[in-house]
Amino acid sequence: MRIAIVPIAAALAAAILIPGPAALAQQKFITIGTGGVTGVYYAAGGAICRLVNKERAKTGMRCSVESTGGSAYNVNAVKAGELDFGVSQSDVQYKGYKGEAPFKEAFPEMRTVFSLHPEPFTLVARPDANVKNITDFKGKRLNVGNPGSGQRAAIEELLTAAGMKLSDLSLASELKADEHGAALCDNKVDGFFYSVGHPSANIQDPTTACGAKLVSITGAGVDALVKKHPYYAYATIPGGMYANNPQPTKTYGVLATMITSSKVPADVVYNITKAVFDNFDEFKKLHPAFANLDPKHMVTDGLSAPLHEGAARYYREKGWIK
Repeated sequence: MRIAIVPIAAALAAAILIPGPAALAQQKFITIGTGGVTGVYYAAGGAICRLVNKERAKTGMRCSVESTGGSAYNVNAVKAGELDFGVSQSDVQYKGYKGEAPFKEAFPEMRTVFSLHPEPFTLVARPDANVKNITDFKGKRLNVGNPGSGQRAAIEELLTAAGMKLSDLSLASELKADEHGAALCDNKVDGFFYSVGHPSANIQDPTTACGAKLVSITGAGVDALVKKHPYYAYATIPGGMYANNPQPTKTYGVLATMITSSKVPADVVYNITKAVFDNFDEFKKLHPAFANLDPKHMVTDGLSAPLHEGAARYYREKGWIK
């Protein structure tokens, strides 16, 4: 039998380099559920994690981003304890907290951290599709998004408000956000519905590549939805933001929000909140959709569930809430 002889110096070095149980216990790994890798959710999660990880020597926290199926998935994953945080549309947050469809039961432990960028509902059509409003998609091919996503729930609600249903479409495709622009330009769909912060690469690409047109989403049905639901608001996508679309596009939409669970420790939520707002000028530069964010609105707007105590502690320190 051979016995390995390790020099004392090497053994000491190994002991220093290999973290023991105490060192590992000090590390806190957190994950933020987002959306498709080309969307603003993923960029938002990455921006937050970048700022959190800058402070890891002080906090012991390491933050990572997970690409997911979107808002509803994130709500369910946070509820199940599979994610620490998630980005969710304000309407999906509301329905998840209350237990309204598409959710089967309430999530009373849901807590909010802050809201992010506005997400106007955006309807895009092929230039030859002759689409002027949502009802013009009767008999046409429309991408309605992933099952379980916030935008899928929103388009179904919009169709109902417009006196339509999915079966009125010749095709209700379920392509991911990073696939719908190419599908439109390849004439596989006549249009797509997308909830997104602007400007967005997923809108930029088809408007540039094949002259896709943004379609206004207005009318009595939309007015009724905005009046009924506090998480909706009117929005306008400026003219000229996208190629071949010089006119402003009127629509409505929601806010992206950051959610968590009451089971996540207050210090963890406090440190994430502090990392974002103590470095807010840097945060706003990490994506064009963040450029006009105002902290005082982010701590109130679009938040249907209670604030997590860790976030509330930071906001009280700043004097933003009482």
